[in-house]
Amino acid sequence: MNKVILMGRLTRDPEVRYSQGENPMAIARYTLAVDRRFNRNNGDDQSADFIGCVAFGRSGEFAEKYFRKGTKILVTGRIQTGSYTNKDGVKVYTTDVVVEDQEFAESKNNSSGEGGFSGGSAPAPMAAGDGFMNIPDGIDEELPFN
Repeated sequence: MNKVILMGRLTRDPEVRYSQGENPMAIARYTLAVDRRFNRNNGDDQSADFIGCVAFGRSGEFAEKYFRKGTKILVTGRIQTGSYTNKDGVKVYTTDVVVEDQEFAESKNNSSGEGGFSGGSAPAPMAAGDGFMNIPDGIDEELPFN
């Protein structure tokens, strides 16, 4: 079985290109900085792995529209390896995560830096008695779905 689950922050905005042909398809590439669970340096340094991800089609379009540098996301997918010969004749080996599913791992209110919530003075949603959160009026245009 080839299954990967990652949670991390984007190191930069996704790079999106479109395939050629009758039905062009979005191909989004981005790198996730994923914190290591255990550190060999006695916890002195924060270490992370930088993992390349590629999302195709609607997932690529979603990444282009909503993902920004610093956004914390959760990705599931599969590892894919490959190789090519560069212009200098050197064989280059690649390893990427092919994204099957991607989603935000924190709300805009909790995100830091770029892409944070800028909705003004809307109060934070409060938990209702049934365990679901109430969404304040007037933020429908801020939601990435309808």
